[in-house]
Amino acid sequence: MMIDDNIDLEELETDADDGQLYEHFRFVCDPGQAPLRVDKFMCEKLNHSSRNRIQKAADEGFIHVNDRPVKSNYKVRPGDVVTLMLDRPRHEVSILPEDIPLDIVYEDDSLMVINKPAGMVVHPGAGNFTGTLVNAIAWHLRDVKSFDPNDPEVGLVHRIDKDTSGLLVAAKTPEAKSRLGLQFFNHDTHRSYLALVWANMQEDEGRIEGNIARDPRDRLRMTVLPPGSEEGKPAVTHYRVVERFGYVTLVECRLETGRTHQIRAHMKSIGHPLFADERYGGTEILRGNRSSTYKAFVQNCFRICPRQALHAQTLGFVHPATHEQMDFTSPLPADFAALIEKWRGYMNGRSSEGRPCLHEVCRVVTDEDEVNGLAVDKEIIFET
Repeated sequence: MMIDDNIDLEELETDADDGQLYEHFRFVCDPGQAPLRVDKFMCEKLNHSSRNRIQKAADEGFIHVNDRPVKSNYKVRPGDVVTLMLDRPRHEVSILPEDIPLDIVYEDDSLMVINKPAGMVVHPGAGNFTGTLVNAIAWHLRDVKSFDPNDPEVGLVHRIDKDTSGLLVAAKTPEAKSRLGLQFFNHDTHRSYLALVWANMQEDEGRIEGNIARDPRDRLRMTVLPPGSEEGKPAVTHYRVVERFGYVTLVECRLETGRTHQIRAHMKSIGHPLFADERYGGTEILRGNRSSTYKAFVQNCFRICPRQALHAQTLGFVHPATHEQMDFTSPLPADFAALIEKWRGYMNGRSSEGRPCLHEVCRVVTDEDEVNGLAVDKEIIFET
């Protein structure tokens, strides 16, 4: 039996929500078992799965020996109990067409570009076996006899998080999926996201680099490893400031790589978690003054956009059949747009009272004041 394709989260976002691991395979080493690397051992047992995929499963913490996660180079010994643990229960998923509306940006005989709303799970998984984007695509293409939603050689080429909105591409033919998949693998696609992050970013643009791995303290979260780490997967995010609101900043993020929760984890690692991102600490009031008015304002913002403020805004690739460059842009969804307008109104409201706006406050605070967190005036405390 083949390991489920969902193990490889190279480009994908996980939809599992419960944090629990479920046993899929169990092997007990024979009394005469010679020392053998666990990845090679698993290759022999799961002979339809590649060693590279098994190694990636180990990197994600899915290969356990005697109930503890191990790395690929662990050597099994007589009596060891080796298990494959995944973040979803074993389930024979048959993707059935469901009449769910789709926002289709572009479609031809080879592919579809879809604008996914926040809150929609992309692919069936633990706790979400129906009502997904894949079910909706199956319904839309139900009359296309050559399209089988259960065939892994067609369908979605990449994913985004359940609570992230924006653009995705799905392939209708094996040729299209293979060629598009190669572009994603080689990082030849063009993708950018808009994100609202906590705090005023000091630089107008920058580059974040750091290997990403699953957080051992919270399996639903990813973490950025220290420089020079050989664990995890290399990840690079480029960002550019679009608009500043003093206590939060709107940035455009361009992915050089595509890792699970890449933007969310990278921004958290440099002290700028995404606004309203509960998993990465963004639902705390991390910057701003301590007045009850300001706290009420932020709580209202959380209600307006009750999910991480992240939107897959642009997507570009070479068409797999015509070889033309295809570029798409998705406008901000209503909740995200309302959130931005709320912060703009807050900024304009403060400066219209004859007080310095937060941008001006940022320019006059000294380095020493920043370190000591001194009050700029009676209400505003600027924190970087």
